[in-house]
This record gives sequence, C-alpha cells and structure tokens, in this order.
Amino acid sequence: MPPLTFGLWLANVLLDTGGQLAFKAAASDPAAGDGLARWLHMARRPWLWLGIGCYVLEFLAWIAFLSLLPLSRAILLGSINIVAVMVAGRLLFGEKLTRLRVAGIALVTLGVAIVGAGG
Repeated sequence: MPPLTFGLWLANVLLDTGGQLAFKAAASDPAAGDGLARWLHMARRPWLWLGIGCYVLEFLAWIAFLSLLPLSRAILLGSINIVAVMVAGRLLFGEKLTRLRVAGIALVTLGVAIVGAGG
C-alpha cells in the first residue's frame, strides 16, 4: 500500500476510534440525568464536540481514501475500525471482551490483513 493510502487509512482508523471513544465518554457521565437534561448536559461537555470533530475529519480522510482505492477494498480495510474500538473500549472503559468477541477480533484482523496484502 502506498504511503499516502496507508496514512489516510491510519487517519481513518484513529479518527473513527477517537470519535467513538469521545461519544462514549460524553454518554456515560452518571451526572447527566435523563431526557432533555441529559442531552443538554452532554452538549456542554467537550467530549461530544471532540467526537463530532473527529467524525468531520474522518469523513474527509475517508473520502480521500476512497479516491485512491476501489470501494470493495476500502470498505474491507475500513472494518479494522471495529477491532480498534473494541480494544480501546476494553482499555479505557473496562468493557467486557468475551471469547466470541475475541474470536471476532481475530477474524476481522485476519480478513483485513489478507485484503491489505493485496487480496
């Protein structure tokens, strides 16, 4: 994979993962309350805005990435985001990784490696 393509792929993974983690941090504040009060509380926290910013930048990186690869290959390479979010969720939020989830991580990683190798 050429350096520009790899850089855009890596940016996509990092920005998507960062966005998901920021949204999780915004949504999991126990002091947020319920209903409209919860949404207003989240809107005042930087996590929500960081997540939105990550998604805007990820959109741009994804469009650039798609301009360099066929959609069928790009979407398969982009699925590594699932793995990155699951691992980061475990590390930062203590989320549970069951045997089936670990097996899924292994299979997705294997698939992305095969596609990335030119498959």
